[in-house]
Amino acid sequence: MGEIVFEGGEVEGAASPPPSKSCTHRAVFISCVAGGKRTVRNPLLSADTLASIDVARAFGAEIKMSDGRFEIECSGMHSPGHELDVGNSGTTLRFASAIAACLRGRTVLDGDDSLRKRPMGKLLEALERAGAECRSADGCAPVEVSGPMSARDVRVDGDELAVRLSDSRRLPLLGGDKGGVEGRMVSRPYVDITVDMMRRFGFGVSEEEGAYTVSRAGEGDAEYAVPADLSSAAYLLAAGGLGGRATVEGTGPGDVQGDRKIADILAASGCSVTTEGGAVTCSKTGIHRAVDVDFRDTPDLFPVVAAFLATAGGTSRLYGADHLRFKEADRIAATVEMINALGGDAEATGDGCTIRGVDRLRGGCVNACGDHRIFMAAAVASLSCDGPVVLDDDRCWDVSYPGFPEQMASLGVRVRRGRSPRARRGGPGARPRRTPSCGLSAWTFFLCLPPVFLSFPCSIAHL
Repeated sequence: MGEIVFEGGEVEGAASPPPSKSCTHRAVFISCVAGGKRTVRNPLLSADTLASIDVARAFGAEIKMSDGRFEIECSGMHSPGHELDVGNSGTTLRFASAIAACLRGRTVLDGDDSLRKRPMGKLLEALERAGAECRSADGCAPVEVSGPMSARDVRVDGDELAVRLSDSRRLPLLGGDKGGVEGRMVSRPYVDITVDMMRRFGFGVSEEEGAYTVSRAGEGDAEYAVPADLSSAAYLLAAGGLGGRATVEGTGPGDVQGDRKIADILAASGCSVTTEGGAVTCSKTGIHRAVDVDFRDTPDLFPVVAAFLATAGGTSRLYGADHLRFKEADRIAATVEMINALGGDAEATGDGCTIRGVDRLRGGCVNACGDHRIFMAAAVASLSCDGPVVLDDDRCWDVSYPGFPEQMASLGVRVRRGRSPRARRGGPGARPRRTPSCGLSAWTFFLCLPPVFLSFPCSIAHL
């Protein structure tokens, strides 16, 4: 494996971030469970979304990929009869586990070494209490799910790590039931994305006082266009705020993605942020001040915002993100290590970190732990560094942002392959390599429920 070096630069230009990974995953699975023929335009083609395509096909969907679209047809879903490999995609694993619980038969799901360290115990426990049979390797993949579930409702309690079963409110598993989530719902915007797409594909979803009602409402839209990924757009906008000016194209005013919050964070720190039509522009102003940010609903923004604030004047407090310890890596620890390796001053807290801004970072070697968001945040941080930022050229960014180094280069960031003479392994800023720490995603169990209750109409013929 070689190295890739980011050497800062002057940022100027416009770029279109890739399509939304979150929306692409949901478009694939909700198209399948809604049934009929659907067209998903402008999907993201990445390692994670291709894992969802493979799993959906194994469950019985016919999917053709061509000319920037997926043609999806599904008349019924069934257990695949063979083990499914979801790679490193935790989203695919959770949705697939929920669907498998509705189908008659046994489904085995596995992934790579990183995914096998991410606990699934609470999700599997919830499925078991709904009537499915689940087995796992101490709560981690590989997991085995046998259905169908017998319960028409599950009582759940939401907290910042997962949603547990409780004796309070009901949450729907099958169309027409009514229920709710108790406690703090984490990453609520992702639930909003799911609900929005369900409505587009023909399901009625209403919410009142914390209770959701789901029903069939019609055939729904035959086509769905995946919007630009605002999680990915955050790296481009932050680069503009640190290094000059960057315009992100392809965003929409009605987009429900929670990571649109990046514009507000950058503006609060002193950047000039303007919106015109479907484009957002972020410009450096010379004012770069510390801010406090709650990441309960926008966890994917944590690494890049931290990198941006490493050189802000004052002390920034990033909080509400304790669930980030269970991503591809422990993203709180990895983010703090990244900033300190580059010469910054960051300290981890229980649910985030405290960053004491410095005038400039020095550069150095960063261990991204194979985590795409740590890698891309470190690349953005190079715009605040006097020296180069060196990372492993492991293509981890392909998970969500294929072509990321090339797009950064198109904006003016200097990017090259090969070892930097100014930042050798073991030199200033280097950190010992470690195995990525992986765990349960922060997404609430409710994100897995739409495939559960929506799968039932399609799978009833197979029960």
